[in-house]
Amino acid sequence: MEEARCVHCLYNTAIIDKLKNEAPSDKIVSELSEVFKVFGDATRIRILWALFDSEICVYDIAAKLGMTQSAISHQLRVLKQARLVKARRDGKNTFYSLDDEHVKRIIEQVMIHISE
Repeated sequence: MEEARCVHCLYNTAIIDKLKNEAPSDKIVSELSEVFKVFGDATRIRILWALFDSEICVYDIAAKLGMTQSAISHQLRVLKQARLVKARRDGKNTFYSLDDEHVKRIIEQVMIHISE
């Protein structure tokens, strides 16, 4: 009897099968490269790490990392453009969080890789 699988898992399997059998287009390679460039900055990794468990405002991220709000805002803009974080306004405050669980999984997988 075949094991039941969620639609999301089937979709990921289809993507993985496609990647195994076809070379990615130049557009995809370029987009992947851009995302990895964003991950290539220590401050941005620290910001993403700060967002692992909950959404946080710029002020709290700056305090946690010992940086200015301006510097944090600049890096959040980069992360937001790369669709790695999202923002939610609540009155005058803006709260940031990881865009989705994939961002967390990417970091976790790289940490596993470097710790082996």
